[in-house]
Amino acid sequence: MAEAFETLLASDFTARSDRPLARALRLARDHGGRLVIAHVLEKDDGPPDPATIEKLRMKLPPEARGAELVVHGGSVPRVLARIAAERGSDLIVTGVGRRDGIGDYLLGTAVDHIVRHAAAPVLVVRRPAGGAYARMVVATDLSECARQALRTAIRLFPEAAVTLVHAFHVPFEGWLKSDDVKQHVRAEAQAALDAFLAGAGVASASARIEALVEEGETGSVVIRQLERTGANLLVLGTHGRGGFVHAAIGSQAAALLAAADADVLMVREGKA
Repeated sequence: MAEAFETLLASDFTARSDRPLARALRLARDHGGRLVIAHVLEKDDGPPDPATIEKLRMKLPPEARGAELVVHGGSVPRVLARIAAERGSDLIVTGVGRRDGIGDYLLGTAVDHIVRHAAAPVLVVRRPAGGAYARMVVATDLSECARQALRTAIRLFPEAAVTLVHAFHVPFEGWLKSDDVKQHVRAEAQAALDAFLAGAGVASASARIEALVEEGETGSVVIRQLERTGANLLVLGTHGRGGFVHAAIGSQAAALLAAADADVLMVREGKA
């Protein structure tokens, strides 16, 4: 019998954790799986007092109190990555914030560590849960990493329309003014994107995929597509190497994550 889909929510139990909690509840319900809420205490003093766990549970809304609570002390990113790995969670959900702690994911090091060390995709929730994700933008550099991200997003969100976007630029554009050159480069980029999609193994979802190429700087192209489509989810493939997590779209990852007015799903290379 297959294991139930497990959504692992990283929560600091502050008011700002309401949005990721609502999204995690919905995902657990949509996938017919279970919700596990992980909380990390500042001090690692051994197993937490049962009274501490019960006090945290009572802070949850009634619909979430049946979730399993996992409470440990220590370094937030390391403990969360370890919990996800030990449990084999299918998806890690977290929120965003502007100060140190679980919420400080976009500008700090927590998401970097988690994505590099946890096998599960990481969903960073910024917007109110509302309904299911209706449309998502998947940024691609045509790598295998990006292909895995596309497959994972389609599997996790089987009803969402998909805009698959690849940014291209015309080399030496300042010198090459010919429209023919630009059209040639665009045609090559479109052919490469079509080949990428054909090899992605997502033919069953082809009816809901819009694949397009757009000239310009990658971050700007992605933001424009988020605005054009009204998508509420951005999907990035990530390479698990040093420094701030490297998205498949390149070194602009941190700035793009901060600028995107959407939730962000990050799928680690080789771990789809």
